[in-house]
Amino acid sequence: MPEQRTPDLSSLAARAALARGLTTRRTVVSGVFGIGATLALAACGSKGTNATATGGAKPSAKAATDLSDTDKLVNWSNWPEYIDVAESGGGHPSLEEFTKKLGIKVNYTEDYNDNDEFYAKVRPLLAAGEDTGRDTWCSTDWMVARLIRQGYVQPFDLANIPNHGNVDGSLKDVEFDPGRKYSLPWQSGFAGIAYNPQATGGRKIESVDQLLTDPALKGKVTLLTEMRDTVGLVMMAMGKSIAKFTDADFMAAIDEIKKAKEAGQIKGFTGNEYTKPLASGDTAACIAWTGDVVQLQADNPKLGYVLPSTGCTLWSDNFVIPALAKHKKNAELLINYYYDPAVMAQVVDYVNYISPVQGTKEILTKDDPTVAENQLIFPSADTLSRAQVFRGLSEAEETKYTQAFQSVVTG
Repeated sequence: MPEQRTPDLSSLAARAALARGLTTRRTVVSGVFGIGATLALAACGSKGTNATATGGAKPSAKAATDLSDTDKLVNWSNWPEYIDVAESGGGHPSLEEFTKKLGIKVNYTEDYNDNDEFYAKVRPLLAAGEDTGRDTWCSTDWMVARLIRQGYVQPFDLANIPNHGNVDGSLKDVEFDPGRKYSLPWQSGFAGIAYNPQATGGRKIESVDQLLTDPALKGKVTLLTEMRDTVGLVMMAMGKSIAKFTDADFMAAIDEIKKAKEAGQIKGFTGNEYTKPLASGDTAACIAWTGDVVQLQADNPKLGYVLPSTGCTLWSDNFVIPALAKHKKNAELLINYYYDPAVMAQVVDYVNYISPVQGTKEILTKDDPTVAENQLIFPSADTLSRAQVFRGLSEAEETKYTQAFQSVVTG
């Protein structure tokens, strides 16, 4: 097999003025929830959940009487600063155009700050068979897997989403939702390796093995608190597929991380608070997310970012429609609208994450070539061929793996 080229993205021209803030998208719960609550949430289920965990039938999400035709409204919860904003600083042009075209008002709420935190808000309602007050929201892959497993999200009526055929080929069929019946990606990103050349003596850091064993980096490496990215990158470096790994594969990766921590190689595990230490050089190298690095490179273009040749994680935040949503059809029309390449190009030009919609690059090549040429926003086919999506977990696996990982993080 020919040697794979590792794409070095340190020299890419980052966009000069990125308006997005550094919002944590994929970290474990902190503060009042804490690790204990995270484990409890991973373990908790609902009526019907046990059947799925033991290989039985998947529980079905309840549907409400759809008011879409008479009540021209859709309620959408999303992460902060994850949509286009007018230059004046107020309003979202794409949403305003949706309302103008279809006559449907969007109540857009930026109240999705963390997957588990949001789940803790909506789960009691879903478990009790009550409306959450939301018609759609955007959850990360692994949370979508949990929601599908528990029967908390409804299948799409794809007749209302004819643009779903525009989904990028790499995202069309995922293990946790074969055929994309319950979810469609809103934005995507990679987890790879970021490094500060001033702290590495000018050396590039190109592999997970360097992070875990290079003596020159001892005590200057951070890994992510997001289990799927940290353990996923280590498993891929060990030659395993994160789309179809075994218990033994996962635990072998945990052992490697534990060994590196006990040797003093790792100074800590972080959410995206790695950004300031990385920029200052207090952290020499770390596992990092693309959106954060694009922003950091705008201020310090010398910062390096590499997607390892052994593989990188590809994650998405995805539209889902919860059980008992009162405006399901309107939510589907909203999703269809954003799967128009011209509309998605408008969003991507602002948020600078990976577009899930085919055709957006061609539009931005004309409108904003700096964004269109950035490999972190529009990765090549070669790069995408080495990206993997972490497989969905059963309820028992989620609890077991979270406990094993947290024992290393906090031990």
